[in-house]
Amino acid sequence: MVDTNQFSLSDHKQTKTVLANALTNKIKYLQTLEEAIAADDDRLVYQLIDGSRYAKEITRARHSSVDENEKLIYDIHPEVSDFLSNKLIAYLREVFPFFYFEETAVGQFQIYFGNWWGRRVFGTLDVLKVKFDFDEVEYGKLSKSFALEASNKRLNSDKIKQISEESDRLQDLIDQQGERDAQKEKLREEMKRTSQERSGFWKAAEQKEAKQKLVSELTKLAELDEEANNAYKKIHANEEKVLALSKEDTLIGYEKQSIVAKFGSFATFEDKVASLYRDYIADLIATKGVRAHD
Repeated sequence: MVDTNQFSLSDHKQTKTVLANALTNKIKYLQTLEEAIAADDDRLVYQLIDGSRYAKEITRARHSSVDENEKLIYDIHPEVSDFLSNKLIAYLREVFPFFYFEETAVGQFQIYFGNWWGRRVFGTLDVLKVKFDFDEVEYGKLSKSFALEASNKRLNSDKIKQISEESDRLQDLIDQQGERDAQKEKLREEMKRTSQERSGFWKAAEQKEAKQKLVSELTKLAELDEEANNAYKKIHANEEKVLALSKEDTLIGYEKQSIVAKFGSFATFEDKVASLYRDYIADLIATKGVRAHD
């Protein structure tokens, strides 16, 4: 009789063989990576850490699969990034000479646009992916600034105009103080005269309405006086805002000049950014990785 409680067990010899092959495969992967690093073969390192992307973008393979062995080095990605950054940043300094890089932690790099005073932090560099991660806000300002060239405007032209118009209005309030004082005096005299007038029952409502109208006009003038009293402070604050916006326009102007000088147009710059991985790997292949960070 067959023992139905007996579970089917895998063949021990076969299991041993599969396990040994799996371990050999992992060891071979790590050895190949170690040899590539020892030989400063950055191209091969990139192929080993992201084989599917390499196959798709460099060898243009139609079908590619993820090598599970790549997970073996996830915990040392910062160190791998630090190693690969040497040649990559040397390359980027030639292709994007207006970008400057600061290592903020092992294998992590911040991007600055320009070397001028007040330069902006423009994002980060992903060394392993050979990719710029631009700050969305700062990149959006630059992109919009290029788009506004068609209407002969700078990024903050409309804001500066609006703030300047508000300052002009506040200055008019200050300048018109004498006129308001004379108008208030006239209204008070009229109220006094209205209050002293004797009227019958039928004119009482009309007199009350006239008085309320005078009070309303005086209230409006008092509100304008209050706004005028704070006008100097607001005008000063507006001047600071305009100065900051003008400074930003100037810095973005430097950035635009740098891009145009190197690439001719913003569109070409964007294309170069989009093809960065392919271009860099192609450069490593062409130069056999002979590029050093000074």
